[in-house]
Amino acid sequence: MVFPIWRRLPPPTASFLFAFLPPDFSLLSRRLLLHLPRFLPAYFHFPQAWAHLADTHQHQKSQLSSDLFHIFFFAYSKANLAADAIRAFNRMHGFGLQANADDLNILLYALCKYGHVTDARELFHRVRSDFSITQKTYSILMQGCARKGKPKEAVQMFDEMHQRGCEVDVAAYNALLAALCNGGEMEEAERRLKEMRTVHGLDPDAGTYAVFVRAYCEAGDSSSALRMLENTKRKGLVPNVFTYNCAIRLLCEKEEKAEEAYELLDEMLDRGLEPDVWSYNRILAFHCKLREANKATKLLKRMDEAGCLPDRHTYNMLIKMLIGVGRIDRAMEVWDGMEGRGFFPSACSYAVMIHGLCRKKGRVEDACRYLEAMVDEGVPPYDSTCVLLRSELLRVGLRERVEVVVDRMRRSSSCKIQELSRVMETGKGIEKEEKAIYCGNKRISE
Repeated sequence: MVFPIWRRLPPPTASFLFAFLPPDFSLLSRRLLLHLPRFLPAYFHFPQAWAHLADTHQHQKSQLSSDLFHIFFFAYSKANLAADAIRAFNRMHGFGLQANADDLNILLYALCKYGHVTDARELFHRVRSDFSITQKTYSILMQGCARKGKPKEAVQMFDEMHQRGCEVDVAAYNALLAALCNGGEMEEAERRLKEMRTVHGLDPDAGTYAVFVRAYCEAGDSSSALRMLENTKRKGLVPNVFTYNCAIRLLCEKEEKAEEAYELLDEMLDRGLEPDVWSYNRILAFHCKLREANKATKLLKRMDEAGCLPDRHTYNMLIKMLIGVGRIDRAMEVWDGMEGRGFFPSACSYAVMIHGLCRKKGRVEDACRYLEAMVDEGVPPYDSTCVLLRSELLRVGLRERVEVVVDRMRRSSSCKIQELSRVMETGKGIEKEEKAIYCGNKRISE
Protein backbone atom coordinates (compact mmCIF):
# COMPACT_ATOMS: atom_id res chain seq x y z
CA MET A 1 0.00 0.00 0.00
CA VAL A 2 2.99 2.31 0.36
CA PHE A 3 3.82 2.72 -3.29
CA PRO A 4 0.39 3.73 -4.68
CA ILE A 5 0.40 6.64 -2.21
CA TRP A 6 4.01 7.51 -3.13
CA ARG A 7 3.14 7.56 -6.82
CA ARG A 8 0.56 10.31 -6.32
CA LEU A 9 2.99 12.58 -4.50
CA PRO A 10 4.45 15.62 -6.31
CA PRO A 11 8.15 15.30 -7.24
CA PRO A 12 9.61 17.43 -4.39
CA THR A 13 7.74 15.44 -1.72
CA ALA A 14 8.68 12.10 -3.29
CA SER A 15 12.32 13.17 -3.45
CA PHE A 16 12.24 14.24 0.20
CA LEU A 17 10.84 10.89 1.35
CA PHE A 18 13.17 8.98 -0.94
CA ALA A 19 16.20 10.64 0.67
CA PHE A 20 15.23 9.26 4.08
CA LEU A 21 14.87 5.61 3.05
CA PRO A 22 17.33 3.57 5.13
CA PRO A 23 19.60 1.53 2.83
CA ASP A 24 19.04 -1.64 4.85
CA PHE A 25 15.24 -1.36 4.83
CA SER A 26 14.93 -4.76 3.17
CA LEU A 27 11.15 -5.00 3.57
CA LEU A 28 10.65 -1.98 1.35
CA SER A 29 13.79 -1.98 -0.79
CA ARG A 30 12.86 -4.88 -3.03
CA ARG A 31 9.26 -3.81 -3.56
CA LEU A 32 10.19 -0.16 -4.00
CA LEU A 33 12.86 -0.85 -6.56
CA LEU A 34 10.51 -3.08 -8.51
CA HIS A 35 7.95 -0.28 -8.80
CA LEU A 36 9.98 2.91 -8.68
CA PRO A 37 11.11 3.00 -12.33
CA ARG A 38 7.50 2.79 -13.47
CA PHE A 39 7.01 6.45 -12.61
CA LEU A 40 10.58 7.60 -13.24
CA PRO A 41 9.79 8.99 -16.73
CA ALA A 42 7.29 11.37 -15.15
CA TYR A 43 9.44 12.51 -12.25
CA PHE A 44 12.98 11.90 -13.59
CA HIS A 45 14.24 10.44 -10.32
CA PHE A 46 16.75 8.16 -11.98
CA PRO A 47 19.75 9.37 -9.90
CA GLN A 48 17.92 8.69 -6.62
CA ALA A 49 16.88 5.26 -7.84
CA TRP A 50 20.47 4.36 -8.76
CA ALA A 51 21.73 5.62 -5.40
CA HIS A 52 19.21 3.49 -3.52
CA LEU A 53 20.02 0.51 -5.72
CA ALA A 54 23.72 0.91 -4.88
CA ASP A 55 22.97 1.14 -1.14
CA THR A 56 20.75 -1.92 -1.34
CA HIS A 57 23.48 -3.87 -3.12
CA GLN A 58 26.05 -2.80 -0.54
CA HIS A 59 24.02 -3.61 2.60
CA GLN A 60 22.14 -6.73 1.51
CA LYS A 61 23.99 -10.01 1.27
CA SER A 62 21.70 -11.47 -1.36
CA GLN A 63 22.45 -10.69 -5.01
CA LEU A 64 20.22 -8.26 -6.87
CA SER A 65 17.92 -9.62 -9.54
CA SER A 66 18.35 -8.71 -13.19
CA ASP A 67 14.59 -7.98 -13.18
CA LEU A 68 15.37 -4.65 -11.55
CA PHE A 69 17.59 -3.64 -14.45
CA HIS A 70 14.93 -4.74 -16.94
CA ILE A 71 12.55 -2.22 -15.41
CA PHE A 72 15.18 0.48 -15.85
CA PHE A 73 15.48 -0.51 -19.52
CA PHE A 74 11.78 0.17 -20.03
CA ALA A 75 11.73 3.32 -17.88
CA TYR A 76 14.63 4.93 -19.74
CA SER A 77 13.25 3.88 -23.13
CA LYS A 78 9.83 5.30 -22.30
CA ALA A 79 11.48 8.57 -21.26
CA ASN A 80 13.27 8.73 -24.65
CA LEU A 81 16.63 8.15 -22.98
CA ALA A 82 17.88 5.31 -25.16
CA ALA A 83 21.56 5.95 -24.37
CA ASP A 84 20.83 5.73 -20.64
CA ALA A 85 18.93 2.48 -21.13
CA ILE A 86 22.02 1.05 -22.82
CA ARG A 87 24.24 2.38 -20.01
CA ALA A 88 21.98 0.63 -17.49
CA PHE A 89 22.64 -2.60 -19.38
CA ASN A 90 26.38 -1.99 -19.22
CA ARG A 91 26.22 -1.23 -15.47
CA MET A 92 24.86 -4.66 -14.59
CA HIS A 93 28.41 -5.98 -14.22
CA GLY A 94 29.14 -3.39 -11.51
CA PHE A 95 26.32 -4.85 -9.40
CA GLY A 96 27.64 -8.40 -9.62
CA LEU A 97 25.46 -9.49 -12.53
CA GLN A 98 26.65 -10.94 -15.80
CA ALA A 99 24.38 -9.83 -18.62
CA ASN A 100 23.22 -12.67 -20.86
CA ALA A 101 21.31 -12.99 -24.13
CA ASP A 102 17.96 -12.76 -22.33
CA ASP A 103 18.94 -9.43 -20.78
CA LEU A 104 20.02 -8.19 -24.22
CA ASN A 105 16.75 -9.29 -25.77
CA ILE A 106 14.73 -7.45 -23.12
CA LEU A 107 16.77 -4.29 -23.65
CA LEU A 108 16.29 -4.50 -27.43
CA TYR A 109 12.58 -5.09 -26.98
CA ALA A 110 12.25 -2.06 -24.67
CA LEU A 111 14.14 0.14 -27.13
CA CYS A 112 12.06 -1.04 -30.09
CA LYS A 113 8.77 -0.76 -28.21
CA TYR A 114 9.31 2.96 -27.67
CA GLY A 115 10.61 3.68 -31.17
CA HIS A 116 14.39 3.55 -30.65
CA VAL A 117 14.92 1.03 -33.42
CA THR A 118 18.10 2.62 -34.79
CA ASP A 119 19.69 2.57 -31.32
CA ALA A 120 18.66 -1.05 -30.89
CA ARG A 121 20.15 -2.11 -34.20
CA GLU A 122 23.41 -0.24 -33.56
CA LEU A 123 23.73 -1.84 -30.12
CA PHE A 124 23.04 -5.27 -31.56
CA HIS A 125 25.76 -4.95 -34.16
CA ARG A 126 28.25 -3.82 -31.50
CA VAL A 127 27.65 -6.65 -29.04
CA ARG A 128 26.33 -9.58 -31.09
CA SER A 129 29.71 -11.36 -30.99
CA ASP A 130 29.59 -11.35 -27.16
CA PHE A 131 26.31 -13.23 -26.84
CA SER A 132 24.67 -16.39 -28.10
CA ILE A 133 22.28 -14.82 -30.61
CA THR A 134 19.17 -16.73 -31.67
CA GLN A 135 16.25 -16.08 -33.97
CA LYS A 136 14.43 -14.52 -31.00
CA THR A 137 16.83 -11.55 -31.02
CA TYR A 138 16.35 -11.02 -34.75
CA SER A 139 12.58 -11.31 -34.37
CA ILE A 140 12.59 -8.54 -31.77
CA LEU A 141 14.52 -6.25 -34.10
CA MET A 142 12.27 -7.06 -37.05
CA GLN A 143 9.24 -6.28 -34.89
CA GLY A 144 10.81 -2.90 -34.21
CA CYS A 145 11.24 -2.36 -37.95
CA ALA A 146 7.58 -3.28 -38.41
CA ARG A 147 6.49 -0.63 -35.90
CA LYS A 148 8.53 2.01 -37.71
CA GLY A 149 7.46 0.89 -41.18
CA LYS A 150 10.97 -0.08 -42.34
CA PRO A 151 10.58 -3.18 -44.53
CA LYS A 152 14.04 -3.02 -46.12
CA GLU A 153 15.79 -3.07 -42.74
CA ALA A 154 13.61 -6.02 -41.66
CA VAL A 155 14.56 -7.97 -44.79
CA GLN A 156 18.23 -7.29 -44.08
CA MET A 157 17.85 -8.60 -40.52
CA PHE A 158 16.01 -11.71 -41.73
CA ASP A 159 18.61 -12.50 -44.38
CA GLU A 160 21.42 -11.95 -41.87
CA MET A 161 19.69 -14.28 -39.42
CA HIS A 162 19.49 -16.98 -42.08
CA GLN A 163 23.11 -16.52 -43.11
CA ARG A 164 24.29 -16.86 -39.49
CA GLY A 165 22.64 -20.26 -39.31
CA CYS A 166 19.94 -19.27 -36.81
CA GLU A 167 16.82 -21.38 -36.87
CA VAL A 168 14.03 -19.78 -38.90
CA ASP A 169 10.72 -20.13 -37.06
CA VAL A 170 7.15 -18.88 -37.45
CA ALA A 171 7.69 -15.95 -35.05
CA ALA A 172 10.60 -14.69 -37.17
CA TYR A 173 8.54 -14.91 -40.34
CA ASN A 174 5.60 -13.16 -38.68
CA ALA A 175 7.86 -10.26 -37.71
CA LEU A 176 9.22 -10.04 -41.26
CA LEU A 177 5.76 -10.21 -42.81
CA ALA A 178 4.47 -7.52 -40.43
CA ALA A 179 7.29 -5.20 -41.48
CA LEU A 180 6.62 -5.83 -45.17
CA CYS A 181 2.86 -5.36 -44.82
CA ASN A 182 3.19 -2.22 -42.69
CA GLY A 183 5.57 -0.83 -45.29
CA GLY A 184 3.11 -1.49 -48.12
CA GLU A 185 5.19 -4.29 -49.70
CA MET A 186 2.24 -6.65 -50.11
CA GLU A 187 3.55 -8.55 -53.15
CA GLU A 188 6.86 -9.26 -51.41
CA ALA A 189 4.95 -10.30 -48.29
CA GLU A 190 2.85 -12.77 -50.30
CA ARG A 191 6.04 -14.15 -51.87
CA ARG A 192 7.66 -14.59 -48.47
CA LEU A 193 4.53 -16.35 -47.22
CA LYS A 194 4.88 -18.94 -49.98
CA GLU A 195 8.61 -19.21 -49.22
CA MET A 196 7.76 -19.85 -45.58
CA ARG A 197 5.84 -22.98 -46.56
CA THR A 198 7.83 -24.29 -49.52
CA VAL A 199 11.44 -23.51 -48.51
CA HIS A 200 11.33 -23.82 -44.72
CA GLY A 201 8.36 -26.16 -44.35
CA LEU A 202 6.69 -23.92 -41.77
CA ASP A 203 2.93 -23.77 -41.29
CA PRO A 204 1.58 -20.24 -40.85
CA ASP A 205 -0.31 -19.63 -37.61
CA ALA A 206 -3.26 -17.32 -36.90
CA GLY A 207 -0.84 -14.45 -36.28
CA THR A 208 0.63 -14.88 -39.76
CA TYR A 209 -2.69 -14.44 -41.51
CA ALA A 210 -3.72 -11.67 -39.09
CA VAL A 211 -0.86 -9.55 -40.38
CA PHE A 212 -2.27 -9.76 -43.91
CA VAL A 213 -5.90 -9.26 -42.87
CA ARG A 214 -5.03 -6.05 -41.01
CA ALA A 215 -2.83 -4.73 -43.80
CA TYR A 216 -5.44 -5.37 -46.50
CA CYS A 217 -8.12 -3.79 -44.30
CA GLU A 218 -5.99 -0.68 -43.89
CA ALA A 219 -5.56 -0.58 -47.67
CA GLY A 220 -9.32 -0.93 -48.18
CA ASP A 221 -8.91 -4.20 -50.12
CA SER A 222 -11.87 -6.16 -48.80
CA SER A 223 -11.57 -9.11 -51.19
CA SER A 224 -7.94 -9.80 -50.21
CA ALA A 225 -8.70 -9.26 -46.52
CA LEU A 226 -11.61 -11.69 -46.54
CA ARG A 227 -9.55 -14.15 -48.59
CA MET A 228 -6.86 -14.20 -45.90
CA LEU A 229 -9.50 -14.46 -43.18
CA GLU A 230 -10.98 -17.44 -44.99
CA ASN A 231 -7.54 -19.02 -45.33
CA THR A 232 -7.13 -18.74 -41.57
CA LYS A 233 -10.34 -20.63 -40.94
CA ARG A 234 -9.66 -23.21 -43.65
CA LYS A 235 -6.39 -24.08 -41.89
CA GLY A 236 -8.32 -24.77 -38.69
CA LEU A 237 -6.99 -21.62 -37.03
CA VAL A 238 -9.02 -19.10 -35.03
CA PRO A 239 -8.46 -15.38 -35.74
CA ASN A 240 -8.39 -13.15 -32.67
CA VAL A 241 -10.95 -10.46 -31.83
CA PHE A 242 -8.78 -7.63 -33.16
CA THR A 243 -8.47 -9.33 -36.55
CA TYR A 244 -12.23 -9.81 -36.75
CA ASN A 245 -12.76 -6.18 -35.77
CA CYS A 246 -10.56 -5.02 -38.65
CA ALA A 247 -12.71 -7.00 -41.10
CA ILE A 248 -15.96 -5.76 -39.51
CA ARG A 249 -14.79 -2.18 -39.76
CA LEU A 250 -13.88 -2.62 -43.41
CA LEU A 251 -17.24 -4.15 -44.25
CA CYS A 252 -19.16 -1.37 -42.50
CA GLU A 253 -17.10 1.69 -43.43
CA LYS A 254 -15.90 0.85 -46.94
CA GLU A 255 -18.26 -1.75 -48.32
CA GLU A 256 -21.45 -0.88 -46.40
CA LYS A 257 -22.17 -4.58 -45.97
CA ALA A 258 -23.65 -4.69 -42.48
CA GLU A 259 -25.18 -8.13 -42.98
CA GLU A 260 -21.76 -9.65 -43.62
CA ALA A 261 -20.45 -7.83 -40.56
CA TYR A 262 -23.21 -9.43 -38.47
CA GLU A 263 -22.19 -12.81 -39.90
CA LEU A 264 -18.64 -12.25 -38.65
CA LEU A 265 -20.05 -11.27 -35.26
CA ASP A 266 -22.00 -14.55 -35.09
CA GLU A 267 -18.94 -16.44 -36.29
CA MET A 268 -16.86 -15.03 -33.45
CA LEU A 269 -19.37 -16.35 -30.93
CA ASP A 270 -19.53 -19.75 -32.63
CA ARG A 271 -15.74 -20.01 -32.36
CA GLY A 272 -15.76 -19.24 -28.66
CA LEU A 273 -14.61 -15.63 -28.96
CA GLU A 274 -16.29 -12.76 -27.11
CA PRO A 275 -16.78 -9.71 -29.32
CA ASP A 276 -15.58 -6.57 -27.53
CA VAL A 277 -17.17 -3.14 -27.47
CA TRP A 278 -15.31 -2.16 -30.65
CA SER A 279 -16.83 -5.12 -32.49
CA TYR A 280 -20.28 -3.69 -31.81
CA ASN A 281 -19.31 -0.03 -32.19
CA ARG A 282 -18.14 -0.62 -35.77
CA ILE A 283 -21.61 -1.88 -36.72
CA LEU A 284 -23.37 0.72 -34.58
CA ALA A 285 -21.52 3.51 -36.40
CA PHE A 286 -22.87 2.13 -39.67
CA HIS A 287 -26.49 2.16 -38.38
CA CYS A 288 -26.08 5.66 -36.95
CA LYS A 289 -24.66 6.92 -40.23
CA LEU A 290 -27.76 5.66 -42.04
CA ARG A 291 -29.99 6.88 -39.18
CA GLU A 292 -31.36 3.38 -38.60
CA ALA A 293 -32.73 3.92 -35.09
CA ASN A 294 -34.44 0.55 -34.61
CA LYS A 295 -31.42 -1.46 -35.74
CA ALA A 296 -29.13 0.63 -33.56
CA THR A 297 -31.22 0.13 -30.42
CA LYS A 298 -31.53 -3.60 -31.16
CA LEU A 299 -27.74 -3.78 -31.34
CA LEU A 300 -27.51 -2.14 -27.91
CA LYS A 301 -29.91 -4.78 -26.58
CA ARG A 302 -27.73 -7.46 -28.16
CA MET A 303 -24.72 -6.03 -26.32
CA ASP A 304 -26.65 -6.30 -23.05
CA GLU A 305 -27.54 -9.91 -23.75
CA ALA A 306 -23.91 -10.71 -24.57
CA GLY A 307 -22.67 -9.03 -21.40
CA CYS A 308 -20.62 -6.47 -23.34
CA LEU A 309 -20.65 -3.08 -21.61
CA PRO A 310 -21.09 -0.04 -23.90
CA ASP A 311 -18.52 2.75 -23.69
CA ARG A 312 -18.78 6.51 -24.25
CA HIS A 313 -18.45 6.06 -28.02
CA THR A 314 -21.43 3.71 -28.00
CA TYR A 315 -23.62 6.12 -26.07
CA ASN A 316 -22.50 9.27 -27.85
CA MET A 317 -23.14 7.82 -31.31
CA LEU A 318 -26.50 6.36 -30.36
CA ILE A 319 -27.85 9.37 -28.45
CA LYS A 320 -26.76 11.84 -31.13
CA MET A 321 -28.48 9.79 -33.82
CA LEU A 322 -31.70 9.25 -31.80
CA ILE A 323 -32.04 12.97 -31.09
CA GLY A 324 -31.28 13.73 -34.73
CA VAL A 325 -34.17 11.58 -35.95
CA GLY A 326 -36.55 12.91 -33.32
CA ARG A 327 -36.53 9.85 -31.05
CA ILE A 328 -35.83 11.99 -27.99
CA ASP A 329 -37.78 9.89 -25.50
CA ARG A 330 -35.77 6.85 -26.64
CA ALA A 331 -32.55 8.82 -26.28
CA MET A 332 -33.51 9.67 -22.70
CA GLU A 333 -34.26 6.00 -22.00
CA VAL A 334 -30.80 5.08 -23.22
CA TRP A 335 -29.33 7.81 -21.00
CA ASP A 336 -31.25 6.61 -17.95
CA GLY A 337 -29.93 3.09 -18.52
CA MET A 338 -26.29 4.20 -18.37
CA GLU A 339 -25.87 3.93 -14.61
CA GLY A 340 -27.39 0.45 -14.55
CA ARG A 341 -24.68 -0.64 -16.99
CA GLY A 342 -21.97 0.86 -14.83
CA PHE A 343 -21.32 3.88 -17.06
CA PHE A 344 -21.21 7.43 -15.69
CA PRO A 345 -21.27 10.15 -18.37
CA SER A 346 -18.47 12.69 -18.75
CA ALA A 347 -18.66 16.24 -20.14
CA CYS A 348 -18.45 14.81 -23.66
CA SER A 349 -21.59 12.69 -23.31
CA TYR A 350 -23.47 15.50 -21.56
CA ALA A 351 -22.52 17.82 -24.41
CA VAL A 352 -23.99 15.41 -26.98
CA MET A 353 -27.28 15.35 -25.10
CA ILE A 354 -27.48 19.07 -24.26
CA HIS A 355 -26.41 20.32 -27.69
CA GLY A 356 -28.82 17.92 -29.36
CA LEU A 357 -31.76 19.01 -27.20
CA CYS A 358 -30.97 22.71 -27.67
CA ARG A 359 -31.42 22.26 -31.41
CA LYS A 360 -34.85 20.64 -31.00
CA LYS A 361 -37.89 22.86 -30.71
CA GLY A 362 -39.38 22.94 -27.22
CA ARG A 363 -36.58 20.93 -25.59
CA VAL A 364 -34.36 23.66 -24.18
CA GLU A 365 -35.68 23.17 -20.63
CA ASP A 366 -34.81 19.47 -20.88
CA ALA A 367 -31.32 20.50 -21.95
CA CYS A 368 -31.14 22.81 -18.93
CA ARG A 369 -31.99 19.95 -16.58
CA TYR A 370 -29.09 17.92 -17.94
CA LEU A 371 -26.70 20.81 -17.34
CA GLU A 372 -28.02 21.15 -13.79
CA ALA A 373 -27.37 17.43 -13.34
CA MET A 374 -23.79 18.02 -14.47
CA VAL A 375 -23.39 20.71 -11.85
CA ASP A 376 -24.83 18.47 -9.15
CA GLU A 377 -22.49 15.65 -10.17
CA GLY A 378 -19.47 17.97 -10.21
CA VAL A 379 -18.82 17.51 -13.93
CA PRO A 380 -17.61 20.81 -15.49
CA PRO A 381 -19.37 21.50 -18.81
CA TYR A 382 -17.61 22.81 -21.90
CA ASP A 383 -17.58 26.55 -22.52
CA SER A 384 -19.49 25.98 -25.75
CA THR A 385 -22.20 24.06 -23.88
CA CYS A 386 -22.77 26.95 -21.48
CA VAL A 387 -22.81 29.51 -24.29
CA LEU A 388 -25.26 27.50 -26.41
CA LEU A 389 -27.65 26.74 -23.55
CA ARG A 390 -27.65 30.36 -22.36
CA SER A 391 -28.38 31.57 -25.89
CA GLU A 392 -31.29 29.17 -26.32
CA LEU A 393 -32.79 29.98 -22.91
CA LEU A 394 -32.69 33.70 -23.68
CA ARG A 395 -34.14 33.13 -27.14
CA VAL A 396 -37.27 31.56 -25.65
CA GLY A 397 -37.52 34.22 -22.90
CA LEU A 398 -36.21 32.18 -19.95
CA ARG A 399 -33.75 34.71 -18.51
CA GLU A 400 -34.76 33.79 -14.95
CA ARG A 401 -33.78 30.20 -15.65
CA VAL A 402 -30.33 31.41 -16.72
CA GLU A 403 -29.95 33.23 -13.40
CA VAL A 404 -30.98 30.11 -11.48
CA VAL A 405 -28.36 28.03 -13.32
CA VAL A 406 -25.67 30.69 -12.74
CA ASP A 407 -26.44 30.73 -9.02
CA ARG A 408 -26.35 26.94 -8.89
CA MET A 409 -22.95 26.89 -10.61
CA ARG A 410 -21.56 29.50 -8.22
CA ARG A 411 -22.53 27.33 -5.25
CA SER A 412 -20.85 24.24 -6.69
CA SER A 413 -17.98 22.69 -4.77
CA SER A 414 -16.02 22.51 -8.04
CA CYS A 415 -13.76 25.50 -8.65
CA LYS A 416 -13.96 24.88 -12.38
CA ILE A 417 -17.76 24.98 -12.38
CA GLN A 418 -17.66 28.17 -10.29
CA GLU A 419 -15.37 29.68 -12.90
CA LEU A 420 -17.70 28.60 -15.70
CA SER A 421 -20.60 30.42 -14.06
CA ARG A 422 -19.15 33.57 -15.65
CA VAL A 423 -19.54 31.99 -19.07
CA MET A 424 -23.14 31.12 -18.30
CA GLU A 425 -23.77 34.64 -17.01
CA THR A 426 -22.10 36.60 -19.82
CA GLY A 427 -22.27 34.24 -22.76
CA LYS A 428 -18.57 34.71 -23.42
CA GLY A 429 -16.08 31.86 -23.33
CA ILE A 430 -13.10 32.12 -21.04
CA GLU A 431 -10.15 33.51 -22.97
CA LYS A 432 -7.24 31.13 -23.47
CA GLU A 433 -4.83 33.28 -21.54
CA GLU A 434 -7.21 33.53 -18.58
CA LYS A 435 -7.71 29.81 -18.20
CA ALA A 436 -5.57 28.13 -15.57
CA ILE A 437 -5.24 25.03 -13.49
CA TYR A 438 -4.37 25.40 -9.83
CA CYS A 439 -2.52 22.82 -7.76
CA GLY A 440 -2.59 24.10 -4.20
CA ASN A 441 -1.42 27.70 -4.41
CA LYS A 442 0.56 27.12 -7.58
CA ARG A 443 -0.91 28.29 -10.90
CA ILE A 444 -0.20 26.02 -13.86
CA SER A 445 -1.17 27.34 -17.30
CA GLU A 446 -3.17 25.08 -19.58
